[in-house]
Amino acid sequence: MALRVYNGRYEIVQHLARGGMAEVFLARDLLLDRPVAIKVLFSEFAADRSFVERFRREARSAASLNHPNIVSIYDWGEEEGTYFIVMEYVEGRTLRQVIREDGPVPPRRAAEIGADIAAALGFAHKNGVIHRDMKPGNVLISSNGQVKVTDFGIARAASNAQEALTQTGAVMGTATYFSPEQAQGRPIDFRSDVYALGIVLYEMVVGRPPFYNENPVAVAYQHVRERPIPPRQHNPKIPVAFEAVVLKALAKNPANRYASADELRADLVRFRSGKPVLATPVGAGAAAGAGAAAAGGAATTTMAAVDRTQAVPATTAMMTGDGQGPRRRTGAYIALLIGLLVLLGGGLFLLAHELGLGSSAGSEVAVPTVIGQTQDAATATLKGQGFTVKVESVENDAQAGNVFDQNPKPDAKGHKGDTVTIFVSKGPPQVTVPSEVGKNVDDASNDLELLGLTPITKGQTSDQPEGQVLDQNPQSGTQVAKNSTVTLTFSSGSGQVAVPNVVGQDAGSAGNILGQAGFRVTTKTQSSDTVQAGIVISTNPPAGAKAAKNSTVTMIVSSGPSPTTTVAQTSTTSAGSTSTVPNVTGRRAAAANATLAADGFNPSPSANCSAPGATVQTQNPEAGTSAPQGSTVLYSC
Repeated sequence: MALRVYNGRYEIVQHLARGGMAEVFLARDLLLDRPVAIKVLFSEFAADRSFVERFRREARSAASLNHPNIVSIYDWGEEEGTYFIVMEYVEGRTLRQVIREDGPVPPRRAAEIGADIAAALGFAHKNGVIHRDMKPGNVLISSNGQVKVTDFGIARAASNAQEALTQTGAVMGTATYFSPEQAQGRPIDFRSDVYALGIVLYEMVVGRPPFYNENPVAVAYQHVRERPIPPRQHNPKIPVAFEAVVLKALAKNPANRYASADELRADLVRFRSGKPVLATPVGAGAAAGAGAAAAGGAATTTMAAVDRTQAVPATTAMMTGDGQGPRRRTGAYIALLIGLLVLLGGGLFLLAHELGLGSSAGSEVAVPTVIGQTQDAATATLKGQGFTVKVESVENDAQAGNVFDQNPKPDAKGHKGDTVTIFVSKGPPQVTVPSEVGKNVDDASNDLELLGLTPITKGQTSDQPEGQVLDQNPQSGTQVAKNSTVTLTFSSGSGQVAVPNVVGQDAGSAGNILGQAGFRVTTKTQSSDTVQAGIVISTNPPAGAKAAKNSTVTMIVSSGPSPTTTVAQTSTTSAGSTSTVPNVTGRRAAAANATLAADGFNPSPSANCSAPGATVQTQNPEAGTSAPQGSTVLYSC
């Protein structure tokens, strides 16, 4: 019986659901006056100290996942021997309810939901958290269509409490969504979540998962040994590209799946935008993830679906485990095993053997590592150790003809006569080069990167709009290996360049600036009563005008005042008359000082004019006004 108020703050409003580990209630946060969801763990979990400690660690870890597609964890704690988690309340339905009540989801909407789930998983994976129990029941669709993933890390606490297969021979999680490596009790990584999401994608568009059976052991067997029926065999209207994405995610061998949830999300986004996906389409009846480890040829049998979380017995050793866990659950497992033995006539032993979890007679031999060897060398090595060799050729980034993976893994224990599957690279996956001519070079580069190609850009003078792709190599429609380069030639404009403003600068500096801009420079001198000798008076073409690169710009450089003008200025100065204030805006401080001094004024620059390259922005008195000879002209940069 749940308490009415938890932690003196969370008041229970109503019961929402019951799962394999906990009950979920709608509650109100009395402090913040907002609705929340509370998950209250069953008492058998709360009584296990090791589980509680792991639960605390996982709750902290999951609470750190702040992402728009992840249900936020607000609080957790213990009260009267009951542990609880307070989380964001999402008003809406679970994805499982959506599928059951509305039927199959349209592929484009399924891709949108899948992309949001993958975004949540990708964020969690970057933070070191594997979900381990990805299923439609753990995906919430809000009333406005937002996708939220819940229960991060909880499956890990449960699986650790059971010690996976090493102690009790059990695997926690929902059997329908197990990855093959989970079903075998092997170590898992982020790609197990990718596989589970592949199951969810399959179920969304088909209306049921690819593998299902009332018996979770049989479901585990199917995950390891059987090929999923391609979705289009259930519904031919499902796009080929979407089917390819699903089957790549469902590859038996993790190496043949998407390398990350982010990579899967990118392919779903490509599908929604109408762009080619990276996954290779397969023909009707082809296996997902060709070359997957231990891919059997048995047909999938249609049986009733399993949608509850169970501990899946892996071998008969479960019956004599370490005794951990509630006694009533152990009894249930024993009953299940006895029933299986009666129904299958000893088939449970065969299942354990097929999953690689049983034992066989004869001395054990360590499986040698052949990864990186050529197919011939690897075959010779394995046969020399007494193993039978099965070769699977798969597209992979490894060098063509070389082994990039093997099953069993190196140093695993086997027996002479056992089969070792080696996965030989056929070379990187082939990609069709799209047409990028006419697009903006940045958009074209993004298109190529999404396909796993490497763009190389090269500018070319053209009358076409600047940045427009003029040509590409290879041409569109060409099949190339993933990571190949595609050269994009784009318009860099007409080739004309604006003439820099060098007026007021010394001739040497001005010439360097014009040369760096791509112009040839010639110089003409002209006497000036207002511009100091050696300073540029003007340019031809003028500053700001467009001119072709390598064309000539002529600088008009002051040779100083003529002799007659100097005499006149001298007599005027001695008489204390006024002069016209020259224009020094746009000039560097040194040139401005020289110009003002030459006209009989005292320059007074602001402090910021000492900065390298600073030019005059304002002056007082303004240019063109009359001021007494010897008066001060203030200017700032």
